[in-house]
Amino acid sequence: MKATPALLGVGYILGFRISAIMVAGGLLSWVVLIPLIAHFGDLLTTPMFPETVKTIAQMNPGEIWNRYIRHIGAGAVAFAGIITVIKSVPTMYHSLVIGIQELKSRHVDSNTIKRTDRDLPMSVVFLGVTAIVLVIALVPGLIGTMDFFPHRVIVALCIAIFAFMFVTVSSRIVGLVGVTSNPTSGMIIVTLLGTSLLFYIIGWTDISGMATALTIGTVVGIAASIAGDTSQDLKTGYIVGATPGKQQIGELIGVVTCAFFIAAAVWLLGETFGFGTEELPAPQATLMMTVVEGVLQANLPWGLVLTGAALAAVAELLSVPSLPFAVGIYLPLNTMTPVFVGGCIRRLVEHLRKSHESSHGRGVLLSSGLIAGEGLMGVAIAFYAFYMGGKPKGLGLDWSPVVGQLISLAFFALLGYYLFRIARKKT
Repeated sequence: MKATPALLGVGYILGFRISAIMVAGGLLSWVVLIPLIAHFGDLLTTPMFPETVKTIAQMNPGEIWNRYIRHIGAGAVAFAGIITVIKSVPTMYHSLVIGIQELKSRHVDSNTIKRTDRDLPMSVVFLGVTAIVLVIALVPGLIGTMDFFPHRVIVALCIAIFAFMFVTVSSRIVGLVGVTSNPTSGMIIVTLLGTSLLFYIIGWTDISGMATALTIGTVVGIAASIAGDTSQDLKTGYIVGATPGKQQIGELIGVVTCAFFIAAAVWLLGETFGFGTEELPAPQATLMMTVVEGVLQANLPWGLVLTGAALAAVAELLSVPSLPFAVGIYLPLNTMTPVFVGGCIRRLVEHLRKSHESSHGRGVLLSSGLIAGEGLMGVAIAFYAFYMGGKPKGLGLDWSPVVGQLISLAFFALLGYYLFRIARKKT
């Protein structure tokens, strides 16, 4: 089990139901699918696609997960993302209609609108979107390495279309439910699938096409994430009586300012630990690479992908949120376990209070601090390791792996108990 404070905090914020659905997906992968593949593939004398070297009998559970279950999880996440988009079509349509109506009603005097209802004019939004699309289309090499003008136009249109869809989805989900329910990963996977399929039809299947598809997914993912954050901020501003237009100006300044620091932090982590390593596994990035390479190189194991899609479809038919379930299938079970522990702590707190009212603010605040604190400590450790010329060696104590894991588990249990005590206190 990856006994990390951030995953414990994530589980508490998500709550018992979502964390239980996620760990159920992990159990399906590691307790059902991997044993089934190992059992029925034990008699195979040749490697089964997409594996090309080892037979299933020669593979351990981790290798089976990496070569087979990961593709099943990718299919489940992609299907769940598509379902999210389909459910949000009415929202996208009404949002576009409202925007067009506001553009037509320019004669309305802004002084007659209540201060707490004054947003930035919709014309500013459309002008900003138009400017971004034009810059992407006109500046060579800005997105990937596309130098041919018609190609850049296609890239710009892909970004505009997918970003519009998922900004709407993200804003509505966060506004109605909360930021923890924002399915950003599913949105990015759908963007990568759609973009990669288009590039495959056009013939952009080289490394340049892959880089461009990933860049489009990155831009759309950032847009969806910022939209969710903005929706949460505006919701808070409405509660305290802020002016939306001034908040939106502040959001624009904040986005431009923090972009440089976030890019620097990501670069530092990559240079110090390397993405895809044990210290920085980056499972979502690996999933996106799998989707793009599989579609553009026409070697995606569609049987496994469609199996994952079918599992997500079954979850939807049973009224189970398919995206958390799909994420649980894709991610390792040792990642889902601490998330489930956090959800169980929240359920226990709510049960002891005999009330499901939102009186667990202390627990949510502490959980948010655990997530942010682990991120900051990760950057601090990376900064130290980068400038000291090597990865940190810990305290230099010669502990066996078992002893180290037991100590880690003990501290994780103490942290869980502390979260439980803090969450039980009355506000």
